Order: sequence, then C-alpha cells, then structure tokens
Amino acid sequence: MNAIIDSINGLLWGSILMYLLLGAGLLFTVKTRFVQFRRFSLAMKAMLGSRATECSTHVSPFQAFCTSLAARIGTGNMAGVAVAITMGGPGAVFWMWVIALLGMSTSLAENILAQLYKTNNGDGTYRGGPAYYIEKALGQRWLGIIFSISLIIAFGFAFNSVQSNSIAAAFTGYGIPAEAIGIGLAMLSALIIFGGIRSIAKVAEMIVPIMAFGYLGVALVVVFMNISELPAVFTLIFKSAFGLETAAGGGVGYMVSQAMQQGIKRGLFSNEAGMGSAPNAAATAHSNHPANQGLMGMLGVFMDTMIVCTATASIILMSGALDGSTVTGIELTQMALVSQIGPIGKHLVAMAILLFAFSSIIANYYYGESNLRFIFDNRWLVHAYRVGVLAMVIWGATSNLPAVWAFADASMGVMALINLVAILVLSGIVSQILKDFDEQIEAGVTPVFNRRKFPFLDKTMDVDVWTEHSSGPSSVADSSEGKKPVAGA
Repeated sequence: MNAIIDSINGLLWGSILMYLLLGAGLLFTVKTRFVQFRRFSLAMKAMLGSRATECSTHVSPFQAFCTSLAARIGTGNMAGVAVAITMGGPGAVFWMWVIALLGMSTSLAENILAQLYKTNNGDGTYRGGPAYYIEKALGQRWLGIIFSISLIIAFGFAFNSVQSNSIAAAFTGYGIPAEAIGIGLAMLSALIIFGGIRSIAKVAEMIVPIMAFGYLGVALVVVFMNISELPAVFTLIFKSAFGLETAAGGGVGYMVSQAMQQGIKRGLFSNEAGMGSAPNAAATAHSNHPANQGLMGMLGVFMDTMIVCTATASIILMSGALDGSTVTGIELTQMALVSQIGPIGKHLVAMAILLFAFSSIIANYYYGESNLRFIFDNRWLVHAYRVGVLAMVIWGATSNLPAVWAFADASMGVMALINLVAILVLSGIVSQILKDFDEQIEAGVTPVFNRRKFPFLDKTMDVDVWTEHSSGPSSVADSSEGKKPVAGA
C-alpha cells in the first residue's frame, strides 16, 4: 500500500502538479496583467481597512484573511524551509520566492471564484470554495464531491494529526507527556471549533498577527546581529539558484535542478496557492466585490512565503548553522536560532510551533467542515466530524506519522489537480470580474459588485448572494439611503 501511495505522490508532485502550478501561475499573471504587482499597494490598503463589518454576524474580509493565513502558516514555514535548504541548497529560497510571486495571481483567481459562488448560510455567514464553484459554474457535482473528500482527508484529519505531533515533539524537552499535550490541544480546539466559523475567525484574527509579526521580529534581530553579512547571504542565494558557485559540469545542472525542485515543492506546500484550500476561508467574507478577497488571497501568499519563510531562511543562513551540519527540519531552525540568541531560542521556536500549529488545526478543521456540508449538510454529521478531528489531534500527538504524511500528500495532490483544472477552465470569468473591479478603481469609485451586469453568471450563482448592490449604482448611494443589506455582498 505504501508503495502505491509513494508512486502516486511521485507522479503528482514530481511531474504533473509542479508544471501545472507553474503554468497556472504564469497564465494568470499574464491574463490579470501582472495584478500581483500593479495592485499590491491597493491590496495592502484593503487589508488594513477591512476589519470592520456592517453587522456583527458577518465575517469580515480581514477575519477571513487571517483564517486562511492560520492554515497557511504552519510548521512547514520552519521545518519545510529548513528541509528545502538542506536538500536543495540556499538557492531553493530563490525558487520559493519565484513560485510565490507567480502563485499570488493563482490565489487571486481561486479566491474570486470562491466569493462569486459562495453559499448563504442564512445566519449572516457564508461558505464556499472549489467544490462549490465546481458544482455551480461547471455543473460537475461529482467532481466537487471528490475534491471535498480529498480535502477532508488531507486537512481535516491527516494534517491536523501532523500539527499536533509537531507541537508534542517541540515540548518533549519540557517533561510534558505527549498524551497530555494531545488532550490539552483537543480540549482547547473544541472550545473554538464548536463555535463555528465566527469563533474560528475571531481567534484567527487575534493569533495570526501576533505569531507572524512576533516571528518576523525574532528573525529581524538575527538579521541585525549579522547585518554586515546580509549582502553575502543574498549573493549566495542567487548564485546557488543558478549553480554559479558550483564547479562546471554535470554538478551544476544537478544542483540547479535540486534547488528548483525543493524550492518550488516546499513553496507550494507552504503558500498553498492553487491548492484549493484557502478559498474555503475566502468564501466566508462579507465583501463588496469578489476581487477584494482575491487581493487578500494574494497577500496571504506573500505573507506566508516572502515574509515568514524568508524569516526562517534568514535565521538559518545568517547563523552559519548549515555549515557541516547533519540535522535538518525543525532541529536545524532551532539550532540556528540558539546559536544566535542563546538557549532562549529553543523556547521561542517551541512557542512559535505551538502558535503556528494550533492556528492551523482550527483553520484546517473549518476547511473540512465546509466541504462536509457541501456533500451532506447535516448538523449531526458535522458534530461527528468534529469529534473525529479532535480524536485525530489526540492520536497525532502520540504517534509516528510518515504513512499519514504520504497519504495526506496524495489527497492534497488530488484536490490540487481538480482545483487547478477548474480555475483554468473558469479563467475567463476571473478576467471579467477583475476587469469590472479595475474599471471602477480607475473611475475613482469604491468597487462594488452588481450581479445584473453579468447575466450569464446570474444563471449559475445562488439567488440569495450578491444581492445588496444589484439594484443600486454604488455602495455610497446604498449606505446614504440607509438601505438594509439583503443577503450580503
């Protein structure tokens, strides 16, 4: 069985997905006219001004953004980067940057579609994601079900057991039994996930900024301690990416291929652009235009790779811990930080793992719930799923998980393949929605989505979403007349 799963992973991740993800990133970068660069400052402004909502029951765009970041930023940002550098050399960092910059446009596309085809829960909240736009826009519910099952296996169960395992491993030196850690994590997770998406979004809104900027602050301390070496580190990254520091011959090609493969693979695992996971969070936001949350998706990829992963890479490369070292993964990151700031570095890494992994658990749980409700929206089934997730958190803290990792990789590969095909088929819709957004920006008005401008979409979208601005000329006019939102924009 393990051999079969390994073969599937080798085919998906070694051949098909790597090129498909790169191709999708290039295509959407061109079709959106390099939106990740020309609208980056606007995306930052939108993110910083998106915390408020018109109603307390709504999930704000910022909360949805933090929920997606909670799932994105996990132990892979520390352990995965270390593995990439160990196996692919410092040049792997460069290729992580490349795939992130391309992936920003892919993330924009899938988040736009998630917002466009979201479902109204009837209580002021929404749900959606690839399964929903596969069914509504493509008319292929069976394919949406396969996607949902793959996501539930990967994110709902497997990855959550891996996250709890990482937390337990990080605290083994503190004399805390793994069983106690697992039970404690399950109890804390239960307090949040039984509160639904509002509870998850509120917790993510609190945790994510603290953990991201806290970790960045630690990395900046290391950078400033070694500021004179900064030019040399960047030179090393670029030279290693193209084999310029390697002796000529076959060794150059091998090192470059390893740097590319490890950087792209670990970058994709980390930022999840095109995977179809983050759109499940994006769909929950109450926004004025689908492209608004698309811009947030771009920023999520940027924050994950260009900031958090780069922070880890800086700690490792500037510390010199890579030289002559045989350790990899989280041990390498931990050793690098300890060498720079002393024994406290070990405690900081443990705390970072706790925050990174725990936030991923609650966000991953919600991704699974949304897709379970797509297959069969039953309250008791959702409760059973919650119990199953908590059981996996406890089990994961005390178990050895290489087989689980392999199975999760295969499941995520299947969902990524389905999602990428879907968004490529629907790329024309993405272009039209973004064009509508751009035209309003260039006209100097706040972009709002009027579904009546897109009659061909009106046939595939739910009738009770995006109705607020469908009869009014602008958001300003709507708010000045005191109109009550119907079903959310």
